Amino acid sequence: MRVMVVDDHPMWREGVARDLAEAGYEIVATAGEGRQALRIAAAVRPELVILDLQLPDLPGVEVARGLGASENPPRVLVLSASGEQDDVLEAVKAGASGYLVKSASREEFLEAVKRTADGDAVFTPGLAGLVLGEYRRLAAQPKAAEDDGPRLTERETEILRLVAKGLSYRQIAERLVLSHRTVQNHVQNTLSKLQLHNRVELVRYAIEKGLADLD
Repeated sequence: MRVMVVDDHPMWREGVARDLAEAGYEIVATAGEGRQALRIAAAVRPELVILDLQLPDLPGVEVARGLGASENPPRVLVLSASGEQDDVLEAVKAGASGYLVKSASREEFLEAVKRTADGDAVFTPGLAGLVLGEYRRLAAQPKAAEDDGPRLTERETEILRLVAKGLSYRQIAERLVLSHRTVQNHVQNTLSKLQLHNRVELVRYAIEKGLADLD
């Protein structure tokens, strides 16, 4: 997994990069500013970006949005000092795959990186409920009439329900007696059919369609 670290504090940036390298990840670049990060990412094409929100020249949410608009967008794990609701929701809306506060332990951070690399949506405990609660609120708002949209297969719908419950790909694979790769392929096919970009958007879709049992 090719990883890029973006943080404006040199010691923190170097520490995160060192921890990731020791855990076996390939650090392809680091950056301390937003625009610099976008330029470097376009050149080195990381698969995962660890991103701080507070950058001196460009907000982290704009960096996440820019990364998501690239030809082969990387997964983005926000690592921020802020656990404020607005910051979390803005990061997710900008395309972040997960959000972790900097008070997390080294073990929690590395586990979040591993899960993000596997395609999971990862949040600091307490923040996942906040994000899902906001999507539930949005789903309850009146919407304009729309057609039924793309039809999912029975297996795709079954996997979507489990994704909405917060199960990882590996947990879904074990429950349905499938390979990890098969689950990933089904999720990617579902994302493509629905024109969505990540697991968080899939959860929102499941809530809107009444497929998510979140209680």
